[in-house]
Amino acid sequence: MDLSNILAISGKPDLNELVSRTKNGAIVKNLVTGQKFPVFATSSISQLSEIRMYTTGDDILLEDVFANAYNVLEAKPTEFDPKKADNNTLFEYLGKVLPEYDSERVHASDARKLFAWYNILLAADKLTPSEEEASEQKAE
Repeated sequence: MDLSNILAISGKPDLNELVSRTKNGAIVKNLVTGQKFPVFATSSISQLSEIRMYTTGDDILLEDVFANAYNVLEAKPTEFDPKKADNNTLFEYLGKVLPEYDSERVHASDARKLFAWYNILLAADKLTPSEEEASEQKAE
């Protein structure tokens, strides 16, 4: 799983994939609609591969949290709609996916976004482990 080209853009509800770079921004493709559009350097853009989640120990890469979710949820979408789920449901699932999450610093909105993004990435087939990752899991 390589999330280095997957972007979260402030003000845009879905995730986007980098298509190409331009002189003053980038062209991205929405993972839900497939629509391409320009994003300018003035936008607040975050690569999913650089985002971390708070835990009681060292912070963990979001990529690793998605890998845990993929395994725990058996490569299926969540059984609930993350946008409409109550906080108890969100944190119950988060506890299954990431038992060591920091309950004081991880908010319901973070868990909501995590599971919404998980569903988007799963539907776009971006969470499938690479051959290297799959062979490592078999070796364990």
